[in-house]
Amino acid sequence: MEKLIIQGGNPLVGEIRVSGAKNAALPILAAGLLADEPLTIRNLPHLQDITTTMELLGSMGLTLTVGKRLQVEIDSGTISNFFAPYELVKTMRASILVLGPLLARFGQAEVSLPGGCAIGSRPVDIHLHGLAAMGAEIEVSGGYIKAKTTGLKGADIILDKVTVTGTENLLMAATLADGVTTIKNAAREPEVVDLICCLQKMGANISGAGTDTLRIEGVKSLMGVTYDILPDRIETGTYLVAAAMTGGHVRLKDTRPELLEGVMSKLTEAGATVTRGLDWVELQMKGQTLKAVDINTGPYPGFPTDMQAQFTALNAVAEGVGVVVESVFENRFMHVQELMRMGASIRLEGNTAIVTGVKNLTGAPLMATDLRASASLVLAGLVATGETVINRIYHIDRGYETIEEKLMNLGAKIKRVPR
Repeated sequence: MEKLIIQGGNPLVGEIRVSGAKNAALPILAAGLLADEPLTIRNLPHLQDITTTMELLGSMGLTLTVGKRLQVEIDSGTISNFFAPYELVKTMRASILVLGPLLARFGQAEVSLPGGCAIGSRPVDIHLHGLAAMGAEIEVSGGYIKAKTTGLKGADIILDKVTVTGTENLLMAATLADGVTTIKNAAREPEVVDLICCLQKMGANISGAGTDTLRIEGVKSLMGVTYDILPDRIETGTYLVAAAMTGGHVRLKDTRPELLEGVMSKLTEAGATVTRGLDWVELQMKGQTLKAVDINTGPYPGFPTDMQAQFTALNAVAEGVGVVVESVFENRFMHVQELMRMGASIRLEGNTAIVTGVKNLTGAPLMATDLRASASLVLAGLVATGETVINRIYHIDRGYETIEEKLMNLGAKIKRVPR
C-alpha cells in the first residue's frame, strides 16, 4: 500500500490546471445507461472512483471506449445484465446512481447497498421511497436492493432531507418516466446542475436547475451526445487553502470561480488576496498573516462540507481561534485526532471543533481516514516542521488526480512511495 512523504516548509508558487469534477462525472457516467446511442464524456478526472464506475458499467456488459485524457464513450446497447455486485459497490457510495437509470430504461435492477467514506450515516431510504412513489417494486434483502417496474410513472416527490445522490438518482429515473415528476427539497449543488445540463443536451425535459424544485417531463428516449464535465470546485478550494497555509502564490486555471464564493470569501477573511477571471482564480498570501475563520457547513449554496477538513487544518496554523461547525455529516472530524498528533490545538464539542492556532505543527506518521480528511493531512504536512508520512492514501486517490505531481509543480517537497 502506497504512502505520501512530505517535507514541510515550502511556500506553494506557480500555476496548475484543475481537473474535472468527480462528483459531476460519476452521475453523468451512470446517465450513459439512459441513452439509446453512445454517450461521450470529456474532461473526466483520472481517479479511482471513476475507474470503479467504469468497471461497474463494464461488468453489466456496456461497451466503454477510452480516448485521450480519459475521454470515454459509453454504449449501453451491449448491456447484458442489470446487476451491481458488492465487490465493486462496497468502496464507492455513488454506485447507487445506476439504480434509477436501470429501472427507467430497462425496468429492473439489483444493486448492492453502497459503501464509501465512513463520514456518517447516508441512508438510501430517500432514493427507494422516491422510486416506489414512481411505481417501482422494491425489496431489500441480503445486502442488495432488488427493484423492478413495468414502467415508471411521474410523481410528486418531497425529499425528507437534501441529498445530492438522492436527487440525481430520482432525476435520472424521471427523465424516462411516463408523465411529470416534481422533486421538492432537491439538492442545488453545481454537480447536480451539471448532470441536468447533460441530460437536457441528451433530450430530457427538465426545468428548475439550481433551485430546490425540479420538474421533469418524461420523454420516450434520450440520445447520445458529447459532454464536458465541469471543473472540480473542491480540488480548486483545496489548492487555494494550501497556498494560503504555506504563504504562497498560486494560479489555478480551467476552473469556475463562481462556484466557490463561500470558500473565496473565507480565504479573503483569513487574510489572503484572491483575484479571479472567467476560468481562473489566483491567491496571493506572501507576507500576510493567516487569520482563523469560523465555518458552518451546509448544503449548497452554503459552505461545502467537503472543504471543512481543509479549513480545520488552516485554522490550526492561523492566528486566533476558529470555530468549525459540521452540520451535514455527524462523523466528519476524524482528521482532528491526526492533526492533534502534529501539535494542533483542537477541542471537539459534538459537531463543533474549536481550533486555536499554533505557530508550528510537527511532522508525524499519520493515517488517512476518508477522502477530505486525507487532503487536510496533506495540507498540514506542507506547513509542518520535519517529515510527515501519510498512510492509506487510497482515500486521496478517490478524489484528487495526481495530487503529489500537482503539488510538486508548485514547489512542494512530496513524494509517493510503496509501503
